[in-house]
This record gives sequence, C-alpha cells and structure tokens, in this order.
Amino acid sequence: MSTLKKVALGSQGLEVPVEGLGCMGMTSGVNGMSVYGEADEAESLATLHRALELGVTMLDTADLYGPMYNERLVGKAIAGKRDQFIVATKFGFEVDDQEQWTGGYNGRPEYVRKSVERSLRNLGTDYIDLYYLHRVDPNTPVEDSVGAMSRLVEEGKVRYLGLSEVSADVLRRAHQVHPITALETEYSLFDRKVEEEGILQATRDLGIGFVAYSPLGRGFLSGDIKTPDDFEANDSRRFFPRYQGENFYKNITLVEKLKTMADTKHITAAQLALAWVLAQDVVVIPGTKRRKYLEANVAAASIILSPSDLAELDAIMPVGSAAGAAYPAGF
Repeated sequence: MSTLKKVALGSQGLEVPVEGLGCMGMTSGVNGMSVYGEADEAESLATLHRALELGVTMLDTADLYGPMYNERLVGKAIAGKRDQFIVATKFGFEVDDQEQWTGGYNGRPEYVRKSVERSLRNLGTDYIDLYYLHRVDPNTPVEDSVGAMSRLVEEGKVRYLGLSEVSADVLRRAHQVHPITALETEYSLFDRKVEEEGILQATRDLGIGFVAYSPLGRGFLSGDIKTPDDFEANDSRRFFPRYQGENFYKNITLVEKLKTMADTKHITAAQLALAWVLAQDVVVIPGTKRRKYLEANVAAASIILSPSDLAELDAIMPVGSAAGAAYPAGF
C-alpha cells in the first residue's frame, strides 16, 4: 500500500490523500472530441483499481466528460467498494437529455437537482463526496446555484461542496451561502494565474481547500511532447493556443530547462513539476489513463524540494512565462 499523506481539504472535515486521480482522459472527450487521444476502457479500469491499491482514493470526474461515460466508468470501478473512495464530480456545463453538451452553462436550481440525480445514477451511488459547480452560469447568480447545492447536503445526497475556476470575489460570495470545501482550478508551473489573481490566497484566508487540476500543464510538462504532431488528430490540445505554432516552441524551451533540472535529480520532468505543485500545500489530481503514469505520479509525492530547488524552478518558469492563452477564444 502507498504511504500517501492525507490532509484536510478545507475546514469542514473532509480528509483526502495529497494526490488524487483526474479521470477525464479515461473516456472520449466531449461530443465526440477526444480530450487526450483515444482511451482504452480495460486499461482505464485497471488504472482505477491500481489507484486504490496505491492509496489514490480521490477520483475526479464530471458529467461533461463523455458526456456521462466517464461517471459511468468510475461507477464500474467503485462498485462493491464505494466506501473506500472519495468521489468528486461536477456539473454546470449544460448537458441535454440526449447526453450532449449544448455549448452553454446552466446553474439554475432546477438544473442542479436534475444534474445530481443523473450523476448519482451514473455513478451507481446514493451520495457524492464532493460536488463541484464546474463553471458559474453567467445568467444565474452563484448564490442561487450554491443555495440549491446546499439543499443536496441537507438531504445527504452530497457531503461537501466545491467550485471550479472562479474568481476570489465569486468564491467569497458563494462561501457566505454555504461553506465551500474546495476550489478546483488549473495550477502548475505552467499556469500560475491563481497566484497572480489572489485566488490561492483567498482559499487560504477562507479555510477552503485547493485542488490543482492539470498540474502537468495538460501533459506538456512531461517532456514527452516534442512537436505539435505528437498530439493525435482528434486531441483537443491541438486547439489550445498554448500548444500551437510559435507558442508551442517557446514553451518547449521552458520544458527543456525543466527536464535538465530533473535529470540532475534522477527523476522525470513530470515528477519534478508535480513535486513543485505539492510544495505549494495544495492537493493535486494529475490525470492519467495508464497504470505506469499513475505509479510515476504517486512516486512524485515523496520528492522533497529544498528552498533552493524551489527558487531554481521559479527562475526557470516565473509567473507569466508560458506563451499563449490557456483556452481557445470564447471557451
């Protein structure tokens, strides 16, 4: 078994391993678009079972992934051992009754109810440990969405509430309606907007846990991607400005410096990048669909970086050093 350290996530009583598992890549992406290339269900299930053996018991999914297929896959993996897992799922991207993303957002109270019932069925469970609003609906006050979510806690369908990708101001407003246990937002050496915009500090001020998704910069910090052609034809990363054209090659030079430092420590660039995020006292959920990468990620949790290591990494990838926007325009 793993010796993964457990930590309090937020101040409402949820305890989680410092490293969870992002499950998004384990199924095809959204409306037929692959997230990170093709997935293999048998290997994905084997990875989920291996995660339990290693103590990676926090699984992160969403109704959007697939849509729906990802939650059902997680449901298969946890069947018969539900109490050994912490299941986090999300709603807020509007998914219609044909299980397609409409291209919009929906945080209305009636949709909150519809979404949780659907996710519970998909997961084959009667409760969700951590339920996130995936994105705030611009047409619904966050207070209304969180108010509806709080009723799910009262009913025992959900244990703790979370938000994803919100500003410090929205986080504070939501927290006044019902205690928010976790904020899930992209955070890596490659993307440090949560530092720039005071979001990470706000979570600390409010006693809210921080969960870092894409801690490897959507796999880019692994050093395994050398040219844009290394992305499969239907890989969504081809459409992200950060991985296109001149931006791609500017960012590759940063990764090469990271890899050089990792080589001196006899670890991989991915492990060094993960160790940096963990050193910020946050929980990470690196995504993978293969056991070998899961095992390598777990090993990163035992890497201790010295103050001089952290300073060197800050010099290699200072705040704002990544070229290109994190998302395509309008996403």
